[in-house]
Amino acid sequence: MNIKHLYYFVTVAEQLSYSKAAEKLHITQPSLSTAIKNLERIVDSPLFERNTRKISLTDAGAILYKKTMPLLSQLDILEKEMKEVKELGNGELVIGMIESVKHWLPEVIREYCNCFPTMRVKLIEVLSKQDVIDSLRKYDTHIIITNQFINEADIESVSLYEENLVLLIHQDHPLSQRDELSIKELENEPFIISTEGFQTRDDILKVFEYEQVSPSIKFEIERFETALTLVRENLGLTLIPENYLVRQNEPSIVCKKIPSSLLQRTVYVTRLKNRYLSPAINAFFQRIIGYYVQKL
Repeated sequence: MNIKHLYYFVTVAEQLSYSKAAEKLHITQPSLSTAIKNLERIVDSPLFERNTRKISLTDAGAILYKKTMPLLSQLDILEKEMKEVKELGNGELVIGMIESVKHWLPEVIREYCNCFPTMRVKLIEVLSKQDVIDSLRKYDTHIIITNQFINEADIESVSLYEENLVLLIHQDHPLSQRDELSIKELENEPFIISTEGFQTRDDILKVFEYEQVSPSIKFEIERFETALTLVRENLGLTLIPENYLVRQNEPSIVCKKIPSSLLQRTVYVTRLKNRYLSPAINAFFQRIIGYYVQKL
């Protein structure tokens, strides 16, 4: 059974169109049709139902697709690992990150690039817990800096530091004039919070639950920048990591600290345990940990 033909089959199964699949694979449609017919001959069963309007998987095609996907995924992973084995000081480092690390991560990257000047660095946002797990397991990222606590046997998480969550209010809001605030005073205010699946949301809701009050959730967001924009328009108030505000100049927004040990979150650096990382990539992981060890 030809691996290339399996790739062709999966592409047709996902596109449900020979013309679209051929275009994506950069081959001619007759060549693709021939490859699928050869595969059908090998498995001794038709893989697609064909009519003038559309195609669909047969029962045999559905089984082959289900069994083929993990195989092709492992082959892709193997290809990436074999490539990285040879990249001792070259290649690409892909870092997943949360928004609040922008105040310190560039410094670490600058020092790293001085030691590994030929390495390319790619930065992508990976925010929710499931996205962190999927990104590592699919080899989309080498390392992720996250506030999600990942309790998975195949993922290593190292705690870096704690950061406070602070309250943001528009300067015209009556609460902005108060010297001290409590969570209970926020109960009836229009509240801006991260969507489900984000650790920050869970942390904030636990604080409200501890104080035996419920937030009046008005807006759900994925990025702190969006929350900042809503507060800037005096549409609500929010709790976000204090580090996100470093070097921010927001004259219309007032930042308030609420006395509570619960208004903290932990930031971790994570990686897949059994994935091979080249010495250059592993050096970045160790450099991040060392950066915060020096600050202790």
